[in-house]
Amino acid sequence: MGDRPPTYAAEPVALPVADPGGLDALTPDTVLEGAQYGGYTLRAASLRGDSARFRGEARRDFLLTARFGAGPDALVLVVLAGGDRAASGAGAAAAEVCRLVAGAVGRSQERLSEDIRAGRRDALRSGLQRLTDRGYGRLRARAAELGLAEDAYTAGLRGLLLPVDPECHTRVCFGAGTGGLFRLRGGQWRDLEDAAPAAETAFRFRASVARPGDTLLLCSAGLAEPMREEQPLSAELAARWSDAPPPGLAAFLADTQLRLKGYADDRTAAAVWEA
Repeated sequence: MGDRPPTYAAEPVALPVADPGGLDALTPDTVLEGAQYGGYTLRAASLRGDSARFRGEARRDFLLTARFGAGPDALVLVVLAGGDRAASGAGAAAAEVCRLVAGAVGRSQERLSEDIRAGRRDALRSGLQRLTDRGYGRLRARAAELGLAEDAYTAGLRGLLLPVDPECHTRVCFGAGTGGLFRLRGGQWRDLEDAAPAAETAFRFRASVARPGDTLLLCSAGLAEPMREEQPLSAELAARWSDAPPPGLAAFLADTQLRLKGYADDRTAAAVWEA
């Protein structure tokens, strides 16, 4: 999109260098996930940026989706994280903070589910902030162990909690650092973090009741930045996602990798369509 072609090719060029003794740490170029519960459809994708594809660098963004519990009390969690591509430990930090927070949420699933269904927003905010702060505390400790500065081993985090219960329409979003949260309603996007705390590391929280036809988009900085800065991109996604069935996995991947010159970082996104 735009009046000039992007700098890099549209498809992967070089693979990252592999360590024969650490093949379990290899990161695939692209990850796709999806689910459907009650009245909503979830699509999620994480893909290597054009710059990393050209240079043979690993994807630094990380995406984790999980269902905790069974029956109507179960919760679907999506957590995604992305770090500064210039930071040496960004990829490992993104994976670690996602796993730390996801594990803590999973262990607290019953309490979180009760709070969501009862509408206890203050309890949700304080509980999720505690879990998030604890995860970032572990990152800082790990940075010290590795002899890295804190800003070299960190990542922006966004999380989304979705009840499986079809009678519960509350959607809970939280996180810290860079990233974004947007809502498409009536063909118009709203940046739900436009009044976010000034401090980049501040905790972010939003719990709201979904309306039929809404689409909620959670993303790393690689997509949040062009969503905020490039009107053609947000307009195109609004046109594709308004008054239409949720896209399949392949179509969602194509949507999230719409290319513009000057935006070559990893992109990770999760979107929820309300029936």
